[in-house]
Amino acid sequence: MTRRLSVIATILLGACTLQRSTPALSSSAAGMDEHTAHMSAADRAAPAPSRSSGDATQQGTAGLPASAATAAARLAATPRHGEWVQIAWGPGSADSLMAWIVYPKSSAKAPVVVVVHEIFGLSTWVRAVADQAAADGFIAIAPDFLSRVRGGPSSVELASDTARRLIAGVDAAERNRAIVAAANYAMMQPAALAKYAVFGYCWGGSTTFMHAVHGGVKGFAGGVAYYGLPYMTGGSPATETAAAVPSRVNADSLAKIKVPVMLLNGSKDARIAAAMPQLDSIMKSLGKTYTGVNYEGAVHGFLRAQNDPKQKRDEAEEAANFAATQDAWPRTLAFLRQQLGVK
Repeated sequence: MTRRLSVIATILLGACTLQRSTPALSSSAAGMDEHTAHMSAADRAAPAPSRSSGDATQQGTAGLPASAATAAARLAATPRHGEWVQIAWGPGSADSLMAWIVYPKSSAKAPVVVVVHEIFGLSTWVRAVADQAAADGFIAIAPDFLSRVRGGPSSVELASDTARRLIAGVDAAERNRAIVAAANYAMMQPAALAKYAVFGYCWGGSTTFMHAVHGGVKGFAGGVAYYGLPYMTGGSPATETAAAVPSRVNADSLAKIKVPVMLLNGSKDARIAAAMPQLDSIMKSLGKTYTGVNYEGAVHGFLRAQNDPKQKRDEAEEAANFAATQDAWPRTLAFLRQQLGVK
């Protein structure tokens, strides 16, 4: 059941994908949203540049992931070991993708979380989120889903507009393969337990739902989608005699989900918020373990935005996004720990 948590705010930084496709894995992108069609000019703007200072005051709030503006400083100061790794797409594959992996400072074995990036690609901010997940006790791996379409694996961060243009070329099958490859690489490390969960943002939130639909591999325990929806179906344009029919959540695809999932959204993303009651109803009728939280007044991309000041200040928006983050991240950690069986 969707819970409405009072916060305060508005607007958004990047929009998410509605997947208008059948749930079958396909090598074709046909039937899938181009994604940017949903986005306003403001949504398509690049994330705010990260501050480069190593000063602790520029590193964001301890215990929460860095914001877009504090990510670089957080990474520069981290005591955890993170590294770029080049991993095979699958057993025996000559092709590979790049990923960023971070290890917790612990002698005990840890479960794996796969962090799925936004339409802006594997950015400094996403790597900082992975670093916070490691600080909270997980081996965190963030694959670059654009490794193939950019021409091969690379640790060079793409410009956000380039990443946004390329991401339309990554279909459902490739998204699933990338998560499986990253999860397997991490679970095969000596420090890892053989179980994993997935969480992602925007495009990555929809990708998290996709992975739950398509089942993953042994050890998959659950997923958290931040402001991203599962597969959608139907919908038709208006004609001279008939009104437009909106698309709907694809119930047949949700029936295939076998692990717990959670959706965290800002209510100012009305496109996702409008579909959440239907999603709640379907998941309940199917007997699935699901939680949906719609943070009143927060925006799409609230975890990245937090309370970073904008050029045109909106203190209410900043407060709402930060309040949503303060609830969403501990909620995410509690979910991951429960599903992965760790304290």
